[in-house]
Amino acid sequence: MKKPLRFKFGPGALVTAAFIGPGTITTCSLAGAKFGYALLWGMVFSIIATIVLQEMSARLGIITRQGLGEALRKHFSNPVVKVVTAILVISAIAIGNAAFETGNLLGASLGMQSLVSANDINIGVWAIIIGVITFIVLYLGSYKLIERVLIGLVILMSLTFLTTTLVISPPWADILKGMFVPAIPNGSLLALVGLIGTTVVPYNLFLHASAVQERWKNAGDLPEARLDISVSVILGGLISMAIIITSAVAFFGTDFILKNGSDLGVQLEPVLGSWAKYFIGAGLFAAGISSAITAPLAAAYATSGILGWKRDLKSWKFRAVWILILLTGVTFSVIGFKPIEAIIFAQAANGILLPVIAIYLLWVVNSKKVMGTNTNSLLSNAVGILVVLVALGLGLRSLFHVFGIF
Repeated sequence: MKKPLRFKFGPGALVTAAFIGPGTITTCSLAGAKFGYALLWGMVFSIIATIVLQEMSARLGIITRQGLGEALRKHFSNPVVKVVTAILVISAIAIGNAAFETGNLLGASLGMQSLVSANDINIGVWAIIIGVITFIVLYLGSYKLIERVLIGLVILMSLTFLTTTLVISPPWADILKGMFVPAIPNGSLLALVGLIGTTVVPYNLFLHASAVQERWKNAGDLPEARLDISVSVILGGLISMAIIITSAVAFFGTDFILKNGSDLGVQLEPVLGSWAKYFIGAGLFAAGISSAITAPLAAAYATSGILGWKRDLKSWKFRAVWILILLTGVTFSVIGFKPIEAIIFAQAANGILLPVIAIYLLWVVNSKKVMGTNTNSLLSNAVGILVVLVALGLGLRSLFHVFGIF
């Protein structure tokens, strides 16, 4: 007898909390400011691609009871391939997340400055405070606590950006056209790559495969897991689209130079008045601190899995990984260091990692030896192959951009 399908936010919220960070807010803001609603279709594609890949990751975790890092380690028999894979994963996930953690903490700090109107407090001080909050949440070692905190932050982001979009009364006909009629305006290719790249995130595949095991135990739970990831990712996509729309209304066709997501509050003041800075502040804070929690957590899951360590939130090895990521982010934030070199490395590494992991996922979820009767359907494979091709194109484009080829 099948159990009734009921929706309740779960591990999918971690995925949304992870990909909606200050970098996403900035990328979406710039896309809306420069190209209006034209690139909304890129977000629609990103939502579909993310759901497809994350569903595979969740299915792998639930059926095999392994994280993605463990699966990579166990199912590659060639020792050279194992070593190369381990180096690739640890480099891209651990080092890359340390760089991104700086942006997460600074983004949350900017949000706090707006919320409490305390510009006289150094942003490094806010970074330390938010770092301490993040440390406490992770150190308590309770998956349910982490999940509840992140669900709350996702709801806060949703209310902030979706409400802002409704208040500014955008042109819905233009929005629908942008969502379903693909267009690539001159000079928009890099922005399109950025939109997809900030949504289809490699480290979320590691995070999700491990996190689902905390909630679900067998194949009978797959429908609930699919509903969770679908609703959560669609909600995250709507948040991203709301930021694009808000920025398009505020900046598209004007001479104002938008530098980052926090600048959104400036042009929204005519519509939202003095509330503008609070709306943007709440959104930046929620996005920053939620990603500040998930980035170290994902790095710990990935590193522990690939090295064969115990995936226990209270294990000292597991804690050592996320503490190192968090401390690096706090240190860079406090001293004002902008880890450009590390971010460039992370961009290149993730460019390689995304198609590699996507191809591996397709392989493993089609293996009856690994998945039993829960292998991919024909439709899943068709969509999955399309996602892999796009991921491969994104990876090559990222590498070319990093090394200045074009």
